[in-house]
Amino acid sequence: MKKFLLVAMIFLSCIIVFQDKAFAKNISDKKIQKIVNGMTLDEKIGQLYMSPSSGDANKMTNDIKKYNLGGIVLFGEDFSNQNVDSMKQKDIKFQDASKYGLFIATDQEGGTVSRLSTSLQLINGRSFPSPQEIYKQSGITGVVKEYSSVAKVLRSLGINWNFAPVADVSDDPNSFIYDRTLGQNYKLTAQYVSKVVPAIQKQQVAATLKHFPGYGSSGDTHTGFVSDERSAAEVKKNDFLPFKAGIRAKADSVLVGHVVVNSLDASRPASVSKPVHEILRKELKFKGVIITDDMGMGALTSFAQKQNTNIDVMAIEAGNDMLLSNGYVDGIPAIKDAIKRGDISQKQIDNSVKRVLKLKAKLNVLK
Repeated sequence: MKKFLLVAMIFLSCIIVFQDKAFAKNISDKKIQKIVNGMTLDEKIGQLYMSPSSGDANKMTNDIKKYNLGGIVLFGEDFSNQNVDSMKQKDIKFQDASKYGLFIATDQEGGTVSRLSTSLQLINGRSFPSPQEIYKQSGITGVVKEYSSVAKVLRSLGINWNFAPVADVSDDPNSFIYDRTLGQNYKLTAQYVSKVVPAIQKQQVAATLKHFPGYGSSGDTHTGFVSDERSAAEVKKNDFLPFKAGIRAKADSVLVGHVVVNSLDASRPASVSKPVHEILRKELKFKGVIITDDMGMGALTSFAQKQNTNIDVMAIEAGNDMLLSNGYVDGIPAIKDAIKRGDISQKQIDNSVKRVLKLKAKLNVLK
């Protein structure tokens, strides 16, 4: 009899825990829906902007408030001459300026892309080797440990989103992206990504898989137009592997690059390509936040000059939830006009805003 009662009590407790979790989820969804319902269209569109910082903290603080920006990206200049206390205070001011909570992001890959390395007093002289260097010394275990430690540092400073890990693979040591990759094959890179993503996200920092659909050995999109001539079968079989691994590991976001992958969409860079985004959503079943690569990069600006439409509008039409862009002054009204014309649906905007706010809730910054 005692054994029966014990089993019954355990069963009932499991049901209660399950119901509590389900109820909490419903409360969260209802809260987010309520917030979205109370937002103006300008506020909703503002939430879709992740603006690169100008380096002028006062201007950024004002713009966060004025344009309801969803987030900002910090670069070297933002870290320069900062110590731990001053950096924390700067990020607190950014957060305080936001009505809905703010993504504060940076590129902290390690190696050649290490924003934290800008200020020695901020990180007490600590070095940030590239994943490739760490892998050679201590394997995937060492890389995972490093990313976890770095994420903890970022979060302690008020930074809640890291544009890492790089999920690209290149077998050409002379290619633009090679030094930023793990320097290993697709299978090992997929294994690396699957372990790094949870290591970052356990520290309440969003992780980002980049640069979808895969850089390969293409040229530098920072400086100009770049295309990839490989077949769709090859790209999907190989380059998608690390992205699939990251999605299975529940990565918070995927960043779409500016390479034109001719076999997927020969007419547009991936970042503004609807077919590429549909692959990400429908084939790879990604449900998180999709964000563009920096829209000020040469590959996209040269493409934008040839178009008769606002490039931010094109990026939203393609299916991005967030735009890594500082073009919000012109972009917000342009996107608003596209909605009024029916080129972009209100439902799409609302769905993107919900994804943005859900991630903010997960990161504990939603107000």
